[in-house]
Amino acid sequence: MKLTSLILTGFVAVEHVFILILEMFLWKTEFGMKVFQLTPETAEITAKLAKNQGLYNGFLAAGLFWALIFIKDQKQKFQTILFFLICVVVAGIYGSATAKFSILFSQGLPALLALIVHWVANKNK
Repeated sequence: MKLTSLILTGFVAVEHVFILILEMFLWKTEFGMKVFQLTPETAEITAKLAKNQGLYNGFLAAGLFWALIFIKDQKQKFQTILFFLICVVVAGIYGSATAKFSILFSQGLPALLALIVHWVANKNK
């Protein structure tokens, strides 16, 4: 269960690196516009906002990777991962309510699954 928790958390972190790349570097490309259902005009107008949003997704990924790799104390690791996964779940809920409903499933659901498994795997700590 603990290994599954780490794998799911790693997946969420990698997913947020991918989101960072999409929002910061691929926003105005054909691929980026297809993913986010943008016209070239909208992509151009919103590019700076997307870069900012991508940076925040990078911070979520960095926090999760930092906890997974560098934090050795198990209680601190548990708490840090829990914090960042909760942040991702909240971002998924908010994004689904304000931007695109599918964000709930693409961003929120993997984080919620990782959070539940992480909690169960570490509930005795």
